[in-house]
Amino acid sequence: MEPDRIPPFVPSRFLWNAHLMTLFPRLFPRKGLLVQIPRQLRTFRVSSDSWIQGCCHWQPSATSAPTVVLVHGLEGCCDSQYMQGTAAKAYRAGFNVIRLNQRNCGDTEHLTPTLYNSGLSADVQAVMTELSTTDRLPTLWAVGWSMGGNLVLKMAGEIGSSLPSLHGVVGICPVIDPEVCVQALERCTNRIYEHHFVARLKTRIRKKARLYPDRYSVRPLSHIRRLRDIDQVYTAPDAGYRTAEEYYDGAGARHVMSGIRVPCLILTSQDDPFVPYSIFATPAIRNNPQIRVWAPTHGGHCAFVQRASPIEDVYWAENRLIEVMNGRYVWQSTHQSNTVNV
Repeated sequence: MEPDRIPPFVPSRFLWNAHLMTLFPRLFPRKGLLVQIPRQLRTFRVSSDSWIQGCCHWQPSATSAPTVVLVHGLEGCCDSQYMQGTAAKAYRAGFNVIRLNQRNCGDTEHLTPTLYNSGLSADVQAVMTELSTTDRLPTLWAVGWSMGGNLVLKMAGEIGSSLPSLHGVVGICPVIDPEVCVQALERCTNRIYEHHFVARLKTRIRKKARLYPDRYSVRPLSHIRRLRDIDQVYTAPDAGYRTAEEYYDGAGARHVMSGIRVPCLILTSQDDPFVPYSIFATPAIRNNPQIRVWAPTHGGHCAFVQRASPIEDVYWAENRLIEVMNGRYVWQSTHQSNTVNV
């Protein structure tokens, strides 16, 4: 890799504060990102009783084009702004794009009796395998944000080199150590984010209870205030874990990242409010020559809104993703350091 070629991230002059940076893309959404780009809905079978949905944008010569699968974060969906923004740029750069909904997301609660969780990397693997073996797509990338970042990195670590068409993976602010990240969410300064997640998850569980009344009870919801409680009562048992803590430990990609055998980029910020930068200082990352960490001092959580530029828009991370997938940055087999502050 050539660090001097990575355009530095300079935050927008009004967004040096990590919370303002994190909230800006959500408070000022972009419109019309995918206008005139063809789309097709598709369902992928991921287990005996569960399907997930992808919104696909195929190139005219789809079988010869590279393909990127995008995976959203907690309580996002295929229509999240970062998914649409990246999809538009990737499509215009010649990629097939699949904006994937995790289980239950994007109004797909009817496609599975289960909940989604941070450990369901097998769902991403099932999609990638189908695209490789059924569609015979030759070059695949997987990109995920936050919880989705954990899923794509976990998938890559678990499969190693067993899927030859997987060309690379990217995790943006990935939650590779869920316990540490939940602890960060529980700080007083982060209550706005935790409240948002809890409120959205409560709504989702009520939807599931209407569809599967024998499987889900809404009674505990009136006493739940914290994300950890949601996971203790609902997510962990649904995923086969005894406790929230056991779930957080089992779901983290940090356990398997030494097994990643394809070019892997982790793009995170050192001021992320609830994905502490310290979780990336692990031997599994440091000792794996396939992994690079790009870590601007600022950037918030999955935001990276840069100062206005005459050559590109303000969404720095999206622009760097396209460059990575187009081969601008070369991964070397040996290196002195795989962490670059940009």
